[in-house]
Amino acid sequence: MRARDDGVRLTFLGAAREVTGSMLLLEVGDRRVVIDCGMFQGRRAESRQRNRHLPRVALDADAVILTHSHIDHSGSLPVLVRDGFAGVVHTTSATRDLCAYMLRDAARIQEADAEYLNRKHADDPSWEPIVPIYTEDDALAALDRFVAVPYHRRFEPVPGVSVTLLDAGHILGSAQVVIDVVDRGAPRRVVVSGDLGRPGLPIIRDPETPPRPIDLLVMESTYGNRVHAPIAGMHDDLARVIGATIERGGKVVIPAFAVGRTQELLVALGELFRTGALPRIPVYIDSPLAIDVTTVFQLHPECFDAPTRRRLDEDGELFRFAGLHVTRTREESMAINAQGGPAVILAGSGMAEGGRVLHHLRNLVGDPRNTVLIVGFMAQHTLGRRLAERRPRVKIWGVERDLLAEVQVLDAFSAHADRDDLIAYATTAEPRRLILVHGEPEEQDPLVATLTGRGLRAHAAERGETVTLDGA
Repeated sequence: MRARDDGVRLTFLGAAREVTGSMLLLEVGDRRVVIDCGMFQGRRAESRQRNRHLPRVALDADAVILTHSHIDHSGSLPVLVRDGFAGVVHTTSATRDLCAYMLRDAARIQEADAEYLNRKHADDPSWEPIVPIYTEDDALAALDRFVAVPYHRRFEPVPGVSVTLLDAGHILGSAQVVIDVVDRGAPRRVVVSGDLGRPGLPIIRDPETPPRPIDLLVMESTYGNRVHAPIAGMHDDLARVIGATIERGGKVVIPAFAVGRTQELLVALGELFRTGALPRIPVYIDSPLAIDVTTVFQLHPECFDAPTRRRLDEDGELFRFAGLHVTRTREESMAINAQGGPAVILAGSGMAEGGRVLHHLRNLVGDPRNTVLIVGFMAQHTLGRRLAERRPRVKIWGVERDLLAEVQVLDAFSAHADRDDLIAYATTAEPRRLILVHGEPEEQDPLVATLTGRGLRAHAAERGETVTLDGA
């Protein structure tokens, strides 16, 4: 039996002074709600340790609220359920449908990578066999706990805690969490932004503005000190990079998140081919997950913005075009690298930490005709970050390889709000107190200074830090 503690407390269990592993504990009296339960992505040994052993307070929670389906927000739910969590997971219907594929895929990747590495090192007496953090059965057990909640409909995950989900405009189904409670006899409001999108992104709607007054705003800060290239130039930049690679006779490999980024790229590539901005070349979606996720997109037009809905009504198809190939089997994937001539390969995982993209990178990074195109955030200590930093040598499956391929970074495709978007969101929300999460220190510290200079009471959360609403 937990001892009752009046008041509202928030404990930052993950994504504090780092980008991945999102996990926030909300305590209202003796009731506990976890907001997000994501996998940590970083150094391999640390990742295995943190992802395999979740905090006891999270396992003992009464409910989970999931902001969106990206694995750094949802990917540890199978461990949570397997190790003792007895409640349900509240999220939007689109996020539920995406997770039905994404969590199972994450389990399969772990199982496949473990099998490959254990087989490769079978003759090494010093090798310690890798055990997947969770299995597909664990993922299915977690999915059985999901309960879908529409945007804008209030619900109570636990008695006395009222929650409303608002569109975060980040990916399909992404949500902000508006929490209304009574704290020592007074109504209080906490808003957790989740990952925020950028106004004007294609396909999905723009982020909504949370209702005021707000006592405490927990806000992401992934790009807290950077301004993205204009969205209006996305297609031109993509055409420039691919066109130059075509002239060299090379291939473009894109480590692409299956949710959001792949679909945006498909829409952009289809438009570039239709208008003649690029000559038609083969485009491969080498990700069974991305193929399935694209189907989920088609099931949720309620999440689309008005221009996308109009195009869907007129054309009936958003994500297909002549020359597009989908590869589900391993054999089909391996055959791509045997194809001569230019091509575009979209493959997971998004941070190049696992999955089929590693096969393509292994085969393509040593040829200067090829291009590695980075179109999303890459966390510290990931292969994607080392590629984005253009390291002269990169390690793929334990083997150091020369990085001779061209590397291009197009941040116009980012699905995250940038510095100016975050400042506009925070100053419009006017919270009495603001805490930054989901960001690295070099992004957070300048943003804290800017927000403080604009009269907001702001700081960046430390991992394990607990705050109350007293004085908020």
